[in-house]
Amino acid sequence: MKIYSLEKKILLNADMAIVWDFFSSPYNLNEITPPDMSFEILTDIKGKKMFPGMIINYKVRPLLNIPLRWTTEITHCRDNEYFVDEQRFGPYTFWHHLHKFEQKANGVEMTDLVHYALPFGFIGGIANAIYVQNRLQSIFDYRNEIIDKRFNAK
Repeated sequence: MKIYSLEKKILLNADMAIVWDFFSSPYNLNEITPPDMSFEILTDIKGKKMFPGMIINYKVRPLLNIPLRWTTEITHCRDNEYFVDEQRFGPYTFWHHLHKFEQKANGVEMTDLVHYALPFGFIGGIANAIYVQNRLQSIFDYRNEIIDKRFNAK
């Protein structure tokens, strides 16, 4: 199984309390997910903060408007530092997403580090090269654009 990775960083012009308050609410995923994904959270999480063991069910439409179910678990969470979501059921063979937050002199540096694997062996590798890696890149570019507007608007 081949493991692929994607890393994105952004500096947020805000203090850690504000940044953490936003990102520790899984409900805010709607705001930072591209509209063409038709992202829908199926679990009742409104008003809840992330915690280890939290299970979140989604419906997404990443390709040709075909609905897919996706279940993730928050496996690790340390307030004002990081949290990890891992896929339990969904389109990937493996999905591990670290969200890291680090206080800097001029704001909070946020890092997204994703490790993922695809099913179907060689065919999954072709799918990654042709579509998946570019799609993930565009999803995280969109996220950073929305996050930049939210935290860095002047």
